[in-house]
Amino acid sequence: MNKQDFTTSILVNNTPQEVFNAVTNVPGWWSEEVEGGTEKLNDEFFYHYEDVHRCHIKLTEVVPGKKVVWQVLDNYFKFTEDKSEWTGTKIIFDISRQGNQTQLRFTHLGLVPEYECFDICRNAWGQYVGKSLYSLITTGKGQPNAKGKPQTEHEKTLQGVG
Repeated sequence: MNKQDFTTSILVNNTPQEVFNAVTNVPGWWSEEVEGGTEKLNDEFFYHYEDVHRCHIKLTEVVPGKKVVWQVLDNYFKFTEDKSEWTGTKIIFDISRQGNQTQLRFTHLGLVPEYECFDICRNAWGQYVGKSLYSLITTGKGQPNAKGKPQTEHEKTLQGVG
């Protein structure tokens, strides 16, 4: 069986370096509750949203204007039975020129349809990359989770907001 890792991409009129700068500004597009370094090789950061999702990530490849790779060192989802989901997976941001535009190709290597969280995570990454990161790149302002405020529809449902 072929693995079907989750991939999505966006095209913007910004430079590859501007896209790279936005990708490495994780609190600017994913969550204001990110603690630790998010820009340099071997930086490690922690993400958490209430008691719903926590993860520990390390930057294992950083090529300015071209690529960023995260390794998920540890992960916890409140809503899955398999507590090992995401642990050991890689999140890859490939940046390239496509004509006069820049393409950001996002791949969560190891996030596959067999995962319990696949649909929820696919939708969340779609929102974070396709809306929040896109907005940060194109307008200078993303739509990250604010401290204690749910961003994705799943988070809103878990908190009884949506």
